[in-house]
Amino acid sequence: MKFINNPLELGLKSIKSVQKTLDDSPGVYRMLDEKKTVLYVGKAKNLQRRVASYTRPDKLPMRLKRMIAETRSMEIAETHTELEALLLEFNMIKELKPAYNILLKDDKAFPHILLTRDHDYPRLVKHRGKETIKGDYFGPFANAGAVGRTINTIQKIFQLRNCTDAYFETRKRPCLQYHIKRCTAPCVGHVTKAEYDGQVQNAQDFLNGKSQALQKDFADKMKQAAEAQKYEQAAKFRDRIKALTAIQSSQIINMQNTKNADVIAIIQDSGLTCVTVFFIRNGQNFGNRTYFPRADDDETIDHILGRFIIEFYTRNPVVPDVFVNILPKDDGMLSEMLSVQLGKKSIISQPSRGDRKSVVDMAVKNALSSLERHKAQKSSDANGLERIKDIFEFDKIPQRIEVYDNSHTSGEHMLGAMIVAGPDGFQKSQYRKFNLKDTDASDDYGGMREVMKRRFGRAIEEGIMPEDETWPDLVLIDGGKGQLSSVTDVLEELGITDQLNVVAIAKGPDRNAGREDFYMNGRTPFRLPPNDIGLFYMQRLRDEAHRFAIGSMRTRRAKTIEKSPLDEVRGIGPKRKKALLNYFGSGKAAARASLIDLQKVDGISKAFAQKIYDHFHG
Repeated sequence: MKFINNPLELGLKSIKSVQKTLDDSPGVYRMLDEKKTVLYVGKAKNLQRRVASYTRPDKLPMRLKRMIAETRSMEIAETHTELEALLLEFNMIKELKPAYNILLKDDKAFPHILLTRDHDYPRLVKHRGKETIKGDYFGPFANAGAVGRTINTIQKIFQLRNCTDAYFETRKRPCLQYHIKRCTAPCVGHVTKAEYDGQVQNAQDFLNGKSQALQKDFADKMKQAAEAQKYEQAAKFRDRIKALTAIQSSQIINMQNTKNADVIAIIQDSGLTCVTVFFIRNGQNFGNRTYFPRADDDETIDHILGRFIIEFYTRNPVVPDVFVNILPKDDGMLSEMLSVQLGKKSIISQPSRGDRKSVVDMAVKNALSSLERHKAQKSSDANGLERIKDIFEFDKIPQRIEVYDNSHTSGEHMLGAMIVAGPDGFQKSQYRKFNLKDTDASDDYGGMREVMKRRFGRAIEEGIMPEDETWPDLVLIDGGKGQLSSVTDVLEELGITDQLNVVAIAKGPDRNAGREDFYMNGRTPFRLPPNDIGLFYMQRLRDEAHRFAIGSMRTRRAKTIEKSPLDEVRGIGPKRKKALLNYFGSGKAAARASLIDLQKVDGISKAFAQKIYDHFHG
């Protein structure tokens, strides 16, 4: 019996064995690797014919050849109709997120604005992720900047609070937000509950697209206040009207007959594909996001758009209208699929005139501009990677570069960060942060050792080897000779010193950019010319790692600051916590309190006071 050890041949054998059992029914097929991990989910009008196409790898792009080489088994689900197969494919991709179905690199959830409803005085905050908090969600917005600008505007006009509930409960006098007219200070009773409810309703109306009605209402109130000679009050309404007018004039999208829609434009040039999506919610422009989907050379633009729409709506809410510049393949069936997900009619259409055509044209213009910038950046990255290949004497251009940096605040909140870059730019979905637990304060060498041990120790446990896509061709360390020695020690312990190319970049004298020293094992330290394109590229990678490390550390520090010592005491719920904070003013003061003082707090029994005291005084 012939023994097969070629991965591609093994994959083909697995696929052919399944293909023989199939007929011409519609359905969904799943490709699985040797660990039964789903590699790919596809739907077919004719299962036998579609699966048979994978048995001719010479006609397939390299991406699918790699998938076939990893395939060791298949699972088939027959359906009655092609639409049923499309719906099943959609739900499976949404649940499983198979690696070879991923068209988009950016898998970060879009931010929303949350108007909380779990407090007597609702607050306005940015929210990203699952909608688990009770309240009204508005969005999605294209990015955090758009959310920040909108919240800033709403605070100026409607003066809603944005502080945490714990901060709100402990206030004795108004904070700065009140003095700069961004909040009406409900925390200290400077506004009645009914008045604040009116502010909340106005903000909700604004976010629901009723800004013109609000503007008219403010104009009437300004007139009434002026007639009553309440000029200060009239001035407040005048300022709000000005702010609303400025917002409306900045809305370059005007779609009076469309409330909620996504506008999608796709273009191709020089082998690259760009997709721009505009979010129209309640008739307002919530910004746009641009994607550069990875596609095979032989894929047509309508097929790429169809795949994009499926993947995009596995991550984002479906809307009644999707306007496109090119109709995707099987647009009618895709519309039916979206309608099922939405629970009512959703239509993919290509407008030919009017406001809808204008907004699609604007999306196309944005896509063209984004693609030109992307091409320029890719050209710069390609030149930088080519130069790195020469600098470090690699056989080929590195496909994956990992850059590491550590950050801390005076020795606290120590954190390690890893960013990933390659020919496609920064791969943000691959970024990782490491909360350092076993490292002494301010020990940068120890921090780097812990990061390396966790990163590559886990890779070895999971059986990831240098042949895998997630194994780096180059590891860049922000540091000098000492950092390199720390990393080398860990890699020797793990037995992978010869399987990694590690380079440490030490900042130049007086931390001057352009005078960095490079350290590698087995090579004399060297410095590149200040105008070297490879140096520019590595500086950009190092700066991105530094940005990610600092940002992650600040987020961790903010969470620590917001956390109260009282949260660590078992049995303290919101009411007891509120009573303790009101009485003592802060969680730290409550932790230092005597047993007698704890017993004086309303709602705290003697037994529970003893429990709190014992927790902090042991």
